[in-house]
Amino acid sequence: MNRSRSTAFWSGTRAGFTHNWKGTAFQGRQYGAFRNYQSQWHDSGWWRHNCDRIIFVTVYSQPFPFFFDSGYWYPCWGYYPDSYYPYDGPIYGYNDLSPDQVIANVQTQLYNEGYYNGPIDGILGQDTQAAIADYQVDHGLSVTAAIDEPTVASLGLG
Repeated sequence: MNRSRSTAFWSGTRAGFTHNWKGTAFQGRQYGAFRNYQSQWHDSGWWRHNCDRIIFVTVYSQPFPFFFDSGYWYPCWGYYPDSYYPYDGPIYGYNDLSPDQVIANVQTQLYNEGYYNGPIDGILGQDTQAAIADYQVDHGLSVTAAIDEPTVASLGLG
């Protein structure tokens, strides 16, 4: 099953964002993982056989698997048929951190800078995405609402 990546989000007066990575603002190496991303649905045997690095993070009290490839963490959709995660896309990895730790670090920096006031829970939900989008607008970054390489660098992480 492929989810649409062109869904627009809007949260009140916050920055609007899209998961359509085809525009000229998303050219270059930093956005290749996003432009080329397609949800992959496979059973756990396929993931274990085809991915060298899989880790499990707890999301809403359930283990959720991610695989690492070329500097990004990606969800392993279908590993557990009934698992749910609120975000379907790459998460830029740095310093060998797990995706939930990367997200928590981004949430902490956004909180410290006044963009985020939700829980520091390592979950890339809509409030975190909206805070990322607001930060990106204010700092002249391409608005992805995602944890991408330019945003991580701008936040002083990595």
